[in-house]
Amino acid sequence: MFEKVLIANRGEIALRIQRACRELGIKTVAVHSEADREAKYVKLADESVCIGPAPSGQSYLNIPAVISAAEVTDAQAIHPGYGFLSENADFAERVEQSGFVFIGPRAETIRLMGDKVSAKDAMRKAGVPCVPGSEGALPDDPEIIIKTAKDIGYPVIIKAAGGGGGRGMRVVHTEAALLASVNMTKAEAGAAFGNPMVYMEKFLEQPRHIEIQVLSDQHGNSVYLGERDCSMQRRHQKVLEEAPAPGISTRLRDKIGQRCADACKRINYRGAGTFEFLYENNEFYFIEMNTRVQVEHPVTEMITGIDIVQQQIRIAAGEKLPFRQKDIEFHGHAIECRINAEDPFNFVPSPGRITTFHMPGGPGIRVDTHAYQNYMVPPHYDSMICKLIAYGDTREQAIAKMRIALSEMVVEGIKTNVPLHSELMADAAFHQGGTSIHYLEQKLGISSK
Repeated sequence: MFEKVLIANRGEIALRIQRACRELGIKTVAVHSEADREAKYVKLADESVCIGPAPSGQSYLNIPAVISAAEVTDAQAIHPGYGFLSENADFAERVEQSGFVFIGPRAETIRLMGDKVSAKDAMRKAGVPCVPGSEGALPDDPEIIIKTAKDIGYPVIIKAAGGGGGRGMRVVHTEAALLASVNMTKAEAGAAFGNPMVYMEKFLEQPRHIEIQVLSDQHGNSVYLGERDCSMQRRHQKVLEEAPAPGISTRLRDKIGQRCADACKRINYRGAGTFEFLYENNEFYFIEMNTRVQVEHPVTEMITGIDIVQQQIRIAAGEKLPFRQKDIEFHGHAIECRINAEDPFNFVPSPGRITTFHMPGGPGIRVDTHAYQNYMVPPHYDSMICKLIAYGDTREQAIAKMRIALSEMVVEGIKTNVPLHSELMADAAFHQGGTSIHYLEQKLGISSK
């Protein structure tokens, strides 16, 4: 086991990783920007290093600064968390070349799954179902592009091969708009991701977003930890998540979960990962794999009792998974609300000083947050300040607990999206379960662009 781990991230995930390390008896190094100097996780770390000014490009995305911090503190491994450098293959490679352990997959695996075209090709070969679409990137020949769209059937969606986070996508409903849409998406992809390649898929009208959590070690062992429903989104950004997904049968979960675990073995995956699917008419369609820990990992931890972050660390240290698939049991239901510093209905960020901060409690309530009373929410980063998780024996009980927890939460001095979450907990369609990825935008009357 490692003696010291550097945490290359900030916010609640930095504190989450720190707690996992402390339980394992590992010392921690917190890197931080000048804006995060007073953060809770910085104060609680065994050591801390300022790696640059507030802009993330000069601090949390500064690879030489992060590696230098690991060198001067004599850390053995680097945990990237999520966001920032967590899915940067060059960073993972530099970490390993510098003599440290990257707590995550190998660089070549990150590259394979980071390119949506190569990822889909790898998943098809592994038997994971994919959305009907082009075989690889679209060529320049307009006749082939038009024929491909006809074969798939309209509407289709053009996607950037190197895209992510909902960017680099364009839905096309008619042949007349096809070629112009392809060219525009190519231009945007080249500018945004440095990769102009695009591919085409069938556009599903009312899909849900279901994902499968996996763990895979270096000794050929892979397991799935069930599914999460992340369909409550706006502009491709998740608002709340739950596990298990309503209406998914045990048989179907086991079938798709086992295919994901088998795919991990096929690509020699190492660590925690998430297979993301669109789900419509009882069919799963692979869209991408996130080669890191997810924001919503707590709901899976609540229903399985497995500490995913600790397992990441243990796997990176060379340990075998301590359980097999038959040992994993699912109990109850968990819901996570992402509490953001933003206007609850127009989503404009609301940085500033928190003057009052009271978190809920009680049986089945978990709060993952780095914020506190008098904390200054900086304007430079993601607006999430807290993850509120409610666990119950049933989905109905989890919703009831979440509704009460939201009513107890007090955050003053800034705006938060707590009122939106409270409204969703009373929403009839959410109570029924199985809403599509478009539901929240339709409810709020906003565009997905």
